[in-house]
This record gives sequence, structure tokens and C-alpha cells, in this order.
Amino acid sequence: MSLTLGTGPLARPPQGQLNVDLWSVAPAHALYLHPVPERVRGLVGDQVVVDTTGAQLLHETGLLPRWYLPLADVAPGVLTPSATRTTCPFKGEASYWDLQVGDHRVADAGWSYPEPIEGCPPLAGLVSFEMSSLDTWLVEDDVALGHPRDPFHRVDARRSSRHVTVRVGGEVVAETGAPVAVVETGLPVRWYVPEADVRTDVLTPSDTSTVCPYKGVAGYEHVTVGGRRYDDVAWHYAEPFPEAVTFAGHRSFDGDGVDVQVEMRP
Repeated sequence: MSLTLGTGPLARPPQGQLNVDLWSVAPAHALYLHPVPERVRGLVGDQVVVDTTGAQLLHETGLLPRWYLPLADVAPGVLTPSATRTTCPFKGEASYWDLQVGDHRVADAGWSYPEPIEGCPPLAGLVSFEMSSLDTWLVEDDVALGHPRDPFHRVDARRSSRHVTVRVGGEVVAETGAPVAVVETGLPVRWYVPEADVRTDVLTPSDTSTVCPYKGVAGYEHVTVGGRRYDDVAWHYAEPFPEAVTFAGHRSFDGDGVDVQVEMRP
């Protein structure tokens, strides 16, 4: 879905064409580390665990990007060494850290590579955390949801005049001449239909929700047609992030029994 996932140039296999055979000279598993220009903070409750302008973002083939943060910018006394060790063939031996903030304790909440293997980016002196080990992550003063954003990942929402018809179980549940096309790195185009053009009588709320670092929190709905319920095949973003606000008040559909037809009409 980005530089190292889906169809990205460091994914396996990549999509698109370069003027060199990248994989004849690059390893099968690529690592790319670069500075993060924003301030990054992690908190437990209202106590700051880490506060840094020296964050680094590590990309690895087939994996989501991860922040690696200077150990020097972690609050004193919140980390203690763990006995856990793991070995990565591409980075070396990882040492783990337990996190303790008041009554909040997480075993093996973070890890570091004191002596990265030759060829690995310079990870010594940095620590990475499981995002869920802390209560809140801030990039500057914005709350970060999910995993760290990949600067090579884009989400473009385009208003369109194409005609979109959504069928579930063969029955039309949405039809519009004014959809929004959401083009997201490494993913198929998703078509979002204005709520006014969706048959809300076939929708029932679901308890399912998902978090996208680029779009926000999605709520899901079931669709019931022909006496059958199709679970979680509709979703919407009630409060999308500013860059995704174009499809607020719209729904998209995908999953078992869903057919989305897109046509160009005069």
C-alpha cells in the first residue's frame, strides 16, 4: 500500500517500470530509514513517555512503516530492560524493554538494536514501541491513529460524473451520477456514493469499526436484501480527516455479494 507494501517500488513484486532492474542490485528484503520532520510524542494518560524531534521512520519490504525514536528522548525511569531477545536476519538481535508508568505496565513494550548487523540502517540508540503500549500518540499536536503515516502513501478523493450502480445479492442498493472516487496508494479505486443515493432502508448498524491513519475511523453497516444479511459490506467515515472530507456523507461498498458497476455516460 506504500513504498514497501502492495504495489510499491520496494514491495515484492513491484508495480510499474524503472529504468534499472532494482532487484538485481537490491536485497530481497529492503530497509529504508529516513528522518521524520515533525515532533512525535507518546503518552500514557497525561504523562509523556517520549517527546522527540529526532524520530526516524523505518520502511521494510512487506511491513508497515515504524517509528524508531531516540532512547535519549524517552522519559527517565519508564523503561527497564527485559530478558526477551529476538533475531531479525535483516537488522540483527533485538533487545526488549518493559514499560512502567504508574500502574500502567506493559511487558516488552519496545525494542531496540544496540548492534545492528552490517548493511542495516543506523538503528543503534533508537527504540521502537508497539503503538498500543501507549495511550496516545501525537504528531505535532494531532492525534495519530493506527500506524505511523507513510509519506509515500497518498489518498486522493475525486468528485466524478461517472455513473455508479451498487448491487448486493443482485439487488440495487445504491445508484448515483455524482460519486467520489477515492484513489489510495496500492489499493483499488473505491467509489463512494452520496447518502441521498443509498437505500438506507436496507442498512443496519454494525459494531465493526476500523482505523485508517489517512482517512479516519470507519463505521460499518450490514445490508439485508432478499431475506439475506450481508455483513459489514457498507462503510462510511462520519468524521473523516480534513484531507478526506470530500467523502463525508458518502458510503462505499465491498465484500461478499457486492457488485459495483462504473460507467461513463453522456
